[in-house]
Amino acid sequence: MSLTLEERSEALAAAVDAGDGRLPPALVDGARALLLRVAQRVGLSSEHTVVALAGATGSGKSSLLNALVGMDLAETGVQRPTTSHALAVVVAADDEGARDATRRASPRPDTAPGAVGPLLDWLEVDRRHTVVASREVGGGSHRRRSDRRAPTAGTVPPGLVLLDLPDHDSVVVQNRFRAERLVDRADLLVWVVDPQKYADAALHERYLRTLVGHDDVVVLALNQADRLSAAEADAVLADLRRLAALDGLTRARTLAVSARTGEGVDALRGLVARAVERREATTQRYGADLRAVAETVVRACGEPTPSRARASTDTLLDALEDAAGVPTVVDAVRRSAVRQARARTGWPPVRWLARLRPDPLRRLRLAPRPERQAELTRTSLPAAGPGPRALAATAVREHARDALAGAPDAWVLAARASLDVAALPDALDHAVARTPLLPERPVWWWRALGAVQWALLAAALVGGLWLAGLALLAYLRLDEPVTPVWGPAPAPTVLLVGGVLAGVLLAALGALAAHVGARRRARAARRRLRASVREVAQRLVLDPLAAQVDALTRCRSEATRAAAR
Repeated sequence: MSLTLEERSEALAAAVDAGDGRLPPALVDGARALLLRVAQRVGLSSEHTVVALAGATGSGKSSLLNALVGMDLAETGVQRPTTSHALAVVVAADDEGARDATRRASPRPDTAPGAVGPLLDWLEVDRRHTVVASREVGGGSHRRRSDRRAPTAGTVPPGLVLLDLPDHDSVVVQNRFRAERLVDRADLLVWVVDPQKYADAALHERYLRTLVGHDDVVVLALNQADRLSAAEADAVLADLRRLAALDGLTRARTLAVSARTGEGVDALRGLVARAVERREATTQRYGADLRAVAETVVRACGEPTPSRARASTDTLLDALEDAAGVPTVVDAVRRSAVRQARARTGWPPVRWLARLRPDPLRRLRLAPRPERQAELTRTSLPAAGPGPRALAATAVREHARDALAGAPDAWVLAARASLDVAALPDALDHAVARTPLLPERPVWWWRALGAVQWALLAAALVGGLWLAGLALLAYLRLDEPVTPVWGPAPAPTVLLVGGVLAGVLLAALGALAAHVGARRRARAARRRLRASVREVAQRLVLDPLAAQVDALTRCRSEATRAAAR
């Protein structure tokens, strides 16, 4: 189902708004000017159809206007063109009252519904004439119509606003400007050509080729056909159709007319009458204008290909991790976890040595601390070198390229400009600083193993003291108490040797478990760090790019909708 002018205008406006800043400025300005023009035309009289007679110098526009209305209203010239300002002939119904057909009308306020005055003011046409619909072509008296039937091909229909435009090839620039402005605002365009200038390059390149898609509202009238034989007229018409097809107007209507003899005038008048009666010319004209601009917007959006952004997100995050020093932090987490485990599970007599070693995380100012303090802390990680920074910048550019694959350069450049790459280093450092890396409380098995280690040390001390006491008694030649034997050795020996050996063995097992646990904690820390890096990437890279992709998608989809027939 075809869109209404309002729906098509809304779709094009949405597309232009979505593409503002990425679409060519001239295209955006032209589209908004067209939308304003459409809104203004729709807000004016819907009961009138504006038909413009446009053509080159000497094509006979004014004579053809007089022939169409059956009155000499437009001044004609023999030696030079006389149309420097547009002339409007308004065809009114009988009950609107006859106007003086020869007076010059000036712009005047007119607030009546459907009144033609505001329409002519918008067209900026000051020279106005009013005729009644009952006037027969070729002269004749006024008469009241007794019915409301549509006029036949031999009458001028009510609701017609017929314009005689200045020459589009006038040497006076202001005349050409007036003609071009009215060509843009007319509902139905009748291009009046003559046998000498019908193939003029200026006509085809500057005007007709810009009207591609406007076939329904373009008529090519070959005037002065009386100067040609029937065969010559047919040949010129055939060539005119060929040129129009090359201009993209394959369905434009063409006919031969003669303002002097009246040949073809009735056919042209009937064509205009049907357009006025159907009241479709305005919709067709401005609908074609909106479609043409919308098609240009679609082309300006490029041909987006399936996005590779998901595949490149991992590459982006890897590069940002390197730039943030995540590998260094993960290694520090692993070594810090081992240090903490050894300090709590090692053999008590030597575990203090582990505490003498500096904590890798503390050196980086990443030791576990309250969340509020972490939010205000910067790390002491070394600044990323040129290599990681270059890799990060390259990853961001490539991700933008992949996210907007197939989009024009303007969209890609706008997307890159929307990325706050300069804020990435500080944001990444802050993300690393506030990421919890290790639990603040010791692991439960550290406490259990530490308790066992202290028990074994106590047993070894008891055994040692026991053996020392026995040695002292022997040195003093005192009677030694009976020493119990546990297995192959006396109890104090078992306590001393067993406590030391078991403690050392348990410390070795604890160290092995500490390395295994440290690797697991390092992997968990890396997952949390990657999540923090992803948050930064989401805020500074992914979300801005997603907004650009959404804008491109919305611009293209709305423009495609506006361009639909």
